[in-house]
Amino acid sequence: MTETATIMSAAPQAPADRRTLPAIEATGLTKAFRGVTAVDGVDLRVRQGEVVAFLGPNGAGKTTTIDMLLGLSQPDRGDVSLFGLTPRQAISRGLVSAVMQTGGLLSDITVRDTMKLTASLFAQTTGIDAALERAGILDIADRRVSKCSGGQQQRLRFAMALVSDPGLIVLDEPTTGMDVEGRHSFWQAIHADAQRGRTVLFATHYLEEADQYADRILLIRKGRIVANGTTAEIKAMASGRTIEAEWADADQAALLRLPGVDSVEVRGTRVIVRSGDSDAVARHLLGQTDAHDITITSQNLEQAFLRLTGDDSDAEISEGA
Repeated sequence: MTETATIMSAAPQAPADRRTLPAIEATGLTKAFRGVTAVDGVDLRVRQGEVVAFLGPNGAGKTTTIDMLLGLSQPDRGDVSLFGLTPRQAISRGLVSAVMQTGGLLSDITVRDTMKLTASLFAQTTGIDAALERAGILDIADRRVSKCSGGQQQRLRFAMALVSDPGLIVLDEPTTGMDVEGRHSFWQAIHADAQRGRTVLFATHYLEEADQYADRILLIRKGRIVANGTTAEIKAMASGRTIEAEWADADQAALLRLPGVDSVEVRGTRVIVRSGDSDAVARHLLGQTDAHDITITSQNLEQAFLRLTGDDSDAEISEGA
């Protein structure tokens, strides 16, 4: 994403006659670079008021898609509308803001002066102190930007995006480089603002952020949307459960012959079976072996992600900091 895209808004929410339209609607988005297809026929629809996570392995096409949604890049094929308008029209009417990973800040001025400079660009604003308070940094308003931590600077970018009260905020990897406490605090501010009815689309490589804060997840792989649903629905798409048991001298061959078994792993006296038919495995363990301490768990979001993308060797996805 280009650094100049940090703030792109100019007025309050969508006019009344547009409030029933999707915040984002894209059909058949396609983009290639030097003959390599980065985005391949993406269809995307986000309702107003939704909080949607956009996930995918590194290089899957997330940022390229976001660039096209924001009008920073033109698709080779396909169409995009934001609140029923072209990206350029929506941005010029102040309906969209974006918070990027880096850029957009002057280090030698204060947080408040940064906000004043931002507010001067717009015909209508929500008020500097109100935006700073909602971003959780009103108490450091007189601090120079250069003295702010990385998390505080990201909160400042969020406050800059809020100052014109846009209907849609797009976040591209907003917590990259933050520690665990900083990410949690940042997302508390985002979540509190989203509860006011604002639409949020965010790309992240931290799965727990999507699990905790998104109403819906879009999963992209090699330029195509491969899953679309709630966290529970995404987990269900990657069918199967993990069965673990204590079993000395486990018979791996017998387990692999059971219906639905995908893999068997033995770690000392602990056997781990991944299967689409956990009942069959449990019956076998309980009725025909001396296995004990048996547990059955569903796929977590990380396992679902890896199964659905098929890119577990190179996916830059993390459950932690």
